[in-house]
Amino acid sequence: MHEMNRRALLGAGAALLAMPARAQVPAGFPNRPITLVAPFTPGGPIDVLARVLAAGFAQRSGVAAAVDNRTGGGGTIGIDLVRRAAPDGTTMLVIPAGNLTISPTLVRNLPYDVERDFAPVSMMATTPNVIVAASGSPLRTVADLVAAAKARPDTISYGSSGVGSQLHLQMELLRSKAGIEIQHVPYRGTTQALTDLLGGRIQLLSSNLPVVLEGIRERRLQALAVTTAQRVAQLPEIPTLAEAGYDIDVTSWYGLLVPKATPAPAVNAIAAVTEAVLRSPDNARTLAGQGLDIVCESPDVFAARLRRETALWAEVIRARGITAE
Repeated sequence: MHEMNRRALLGAGAALLAMPARAQVPAGFPNRPITLVAPFTPGGPIDVLARVLAAGFAQRSGVAAAVDNRTGGGGTIGIDLVRRAAPDGTTMLVIPAGNLTISPTLVRNLPYDVERDFAPVSMMATTPNVIVAASGSPLRTVADLVAAAKARPDTISYGSSGVGSQLHLQMELLRSKAGIEIQHVPYRGTTQALTDLLGGRIQLLSSNLPVVLEGIRERRLQALAVTTAQRVAQLPEIPTLAEAGYDIDVTSWYGLLVPKATPAPAVNAIAAVTEAVLRSPDNARTLAGQGLDIVCESPDVFAARLRRETALWAEVIRARGITAE
């Protein structure tokens, strides 16, 4: 009997060691397989964040977690997939700011309404935006750009990731505040825009920092300014637009949402685990290397941000008469 009890205890200990590490996550966190929907192609900030989260969720909870790059429709296909998912916290949306705060004003007949259809979990990370030219361009500063644009209106062109993207609208703010006319060339993404910049087909590119950081470091690109209120750690020598005399503070950010009716305990648990995963030293280092800064906001604070920035960009869109193409 003693030997049987000993074996039973050993077996129970082995079973406990093999059990998922549920103690590492708060009550309410999903206990079934998780899908993180990233509505854009692999390789960008959205995909990077989704994969870091998936690995962290699985490690901490013992629940399988996978990334679904459900592309198409400028993100709307993946967004709609999450909108229609069961509100149990197992299907999450990793998404950039523009789809949440710009598209609702700019795009007609969207299949989703952010406030009606989603529960905000957290704004997870930010990245600076930067205005760049090809190395050797005479446009080396914002002052150079403004002077050239005033001397030759509509002869300078800049690329962005699309009409109504945050990268487009920040340049519209600069146009308005500087009183200049420059031509917008929209692209479906930044890869082709960067190729055209280096090939001389456009003169400037409005980009997220991770896309152009390597090119700047390799001196294939030169940065005119960053769009944040403060200079950025990765490019401490590059001035801000505010330093150039223009009161503009725009930061790209990436958020996490779940279907609207997801219970509050699940939303709060996911938010807590998300912050723990992203702020772990290894992940924070990895993301910083990609030009991403961890800035986890609570669900309530994130919801307030969504409302505030939606109103801001709606004003810009209407004032500039911007329409989706």
